[in-house]
Amino acid sequence: MKFITRLACALATAATLGTAAAHAADLAADEGAQAWRFAISPYFWAAGTSGQVGIDGLGPYAMSSSFSQLLKNVDFSFMGIAEARKGKLSLFSDIVYTRLGKNVGSRHPALGSSVKLGANAFAGLLGAGYTIAGDGADHLDALAGVRVWNSSSSIMFSGGALHAIGSRDSATWADAVVGLRGQYFLSEDVYLTGWGLIGAGEARFERDLMAAVGYKFDRRYSVVVGYRSLGVDYQRGGFVYDVVQQGPVVGLVVRF
Repeated sequence: MKFITRLACALATAATLGTAAAHAADLAADEGAQAWRFAISPYFWAAGTSGQVGIDGLGPYAMSSSFSQLLKNVDFSFMGIAEARKGKLSLFSDIVYTRLGKNVGSRHPALGSSVKLGANAFAGLLGAGYTIAGDGADHLDALAGVRVWNSSSSIMFSGGALHAIGSRDSATWADAVVGLRGQYFLSEDVYLTGWGLIGAGEARFERDLMAAVGYKFDRRYSVVVGYRSLGVDYQRGGFVYDVVQQGPVVGLVVRF
């Protein structure tokens, strides 16, 4: 009888400890789910450019450079993404800066035999998302935010009556942006990620599409490879910036 009593007490004690441990694990999981998690991702975007730019009534001139001409026409570029996530809420930012230069044929040979086009473009997106499907690593978020653009374009004539004469102008504008952004794991280490956004405001229209495959090396580091297309159509008076940038993307994701 004493043995049975001791055994019952031991089982009861083990059950109590197991329940307490499970409760502590649940609390830790809940706390982890409610903690802010962060990720940053510098990336290289080998984007070809197509569209037209114009300033002060000059142009618009077609500005096109393929992927093979990228290093020749891009003077400088920087891209980066940052994200903060807590439960179903997320904050998302994306920065793209490019400085392009390209020589094109002149529409008026008597004025200039060729025209040097320059375009500095900055696009910065800040948005907030909320998970509408999935949970944790696999999720689909509805995203809304604002993208601020700044474009500085220049036109310089070579040869002809306007040799070494040119003009420069710039514009800054903002657009409201909405869309979807998600991530889905195919296996423990391989996942799909991307977004689809559209917007308008001071620009007539803009759209941003990205799809990529990611690979997790460990809990903190991943590499992503994909394709992105970003386009905007902005016109104000004689200033025209109607450009699409698209091409392969390679990035590093760091989580902490």
